[in-house]
Amino acid sequence: MKVSGIVPLFLPICRRLWPGRLAGLSVTLLKATALEAAILAGHLLLYPTGLTPERRAAGLPAGAAPATGVGGAVPLPVRTGPPVVLLHGFIDNRSVFVLLRRSLAQHGRQRVESLNYSPLTCDIRAAAELLGRHVEEICERTDSARVDIVGHSLGGLIARYYVQCLGGDLRVRTLVTLGTPHSGTRVAPLADAHPIVRQMRPGSEVIEELSRPAPGCRTRFVSFWSDLDSLMVPLETACLEHPDLDAENVRVSGIGHLALPLHPAVAAGIREVLDAPHPGERRAGGLTVA
Repeated sequence: MKVSGIVPLFLPICRRLWPGRLAGLSVTLLKATALEAAILAGHLLLYPTGLTPERRAAGLPAGAAPATGVGGAVPLPVRTGPPVVLLHGFIDNRSVFVLLRRSLAQHGRQRVESLNYSPLTCDIRAAAELLGRHVEEICERTDSARVDIVGHSLGGLIARYYVQCLGGDLRVRTLVTLGTPHSGTRVAPLADAHPIVRQMRPGSEVIEELSRPAPGCRTRFVSFWSDLDSLMVPLETACLEHPDLDAENVRVSGIGHLALPLHPAVAAGIREVLDAPHPGERRAGGLTVA
């Protein structure tokens, strides 16, 4: 994605102060920062639209035929995969997934649902239990045995706790996380006043629970992490490393934390992951998003 405007004004200064490779990194950081600021401004405008729960439509059964296009137009493709559940991050709501949801729908994912959990949530375990109830309701309503989940930031950690610690691997086929602090993040120490932030710290009880053995876990995990994610300290905390989990880490270059659910290259990577057969059928190869 090309970011123009104020960034080119700083290019000569960057090249003079930071020669070669460092100058390139500085320009990339400037672009990512400008993009993050633009996304934040746009998201603040959209945020009120996501405060209310999503209206639940009648579930589209697996393998249902696509609707006929208006005026004889070619209908959108329909894929037969399980429903996709989108789970937002800390102090956010479902509005963050507007573009990702549109991308999934345009490429055949007709059964996509965005869930909200309360911004007053103070416990990852309680949020994971609530997620489990939502998943059961979705499976019953859509006549599906399993779902796929895409979780941004804290949403990915909540979904992982549900899968690993509450038996959610029976229901979740694939869990995709975007900028999720799997090993805990040290960013913003002053935010420790909030209990859920403390649970996202390295060494917390929740992080320790997630590091315990998880033999036989049926879910496939794919973690997208960015090399410019300022909320992941250290950056590698967004990578999922666990000996018992079928986990793949996908590096995303040149964008920040807020851009992960919105960037078209990331959306393409997510679609590729969700369209791939389950590991029991075929092991997917490595991915890199640039």
